[in-house]
Amino acid sequence: MNAPSLTPVRFDILNLAQAMRMSSALDAVPMNLSDTQWRSLADFLQPVSLQQGQVLIEQGVKDRTVYFVESGSLTVHFEDDRERIRIAMVGAGSLLGEGAFFSHLPRSATVNAGSDCRLWCLTPLRFRELSGRHADIALELTISMSAVLARRMYNKPKRVAVT
Repeated sequence: MNAPSLTPVRFDILNLAQAMRMSSALDAVPMNLSDTQWRSLADFLQPVSLQQGQVLIEQGVKDRTVYFVESGSLTVHFEDDRERIRIAMVGAGSLLGEGAFFSHLPRSATVNAGSDCRLWCLTPLRFRELSGRHADIALELTISMSAVLARRMYNKPKRVAVT
């Protein structure tokens, strides 16, 4: 597996906020934070830059990192026990990895960059730190991620995007 490169590039968290506000996708993240809260959240997130074709998440791997998509698109591939592959697309303003984040189970699908992407990642450890320092932001984040998970589960074609 080619792990995503954690680049030292400086991203602007407000670009992620804008992507979420502007997205009309079913699985857009409905975050309701002020610009000040977004800047506080940025202290707990790590920017990730992917080139087209790079693997972000691999099916079966035990990892609970969640990724917020600032720009670009990603493809989600799931192979079931009959070797059928299902595909979903995830774009700017959404997230990936919420299934494993909440369930503590291995990744349910493989995710590749369909184009060059900018993402922000949040590990469980950083989430715990966020919860201790900014409980209001952590609660909003949890509710928003749960909303995306619920929307994907209710929409059968989007279920494959639960990673």
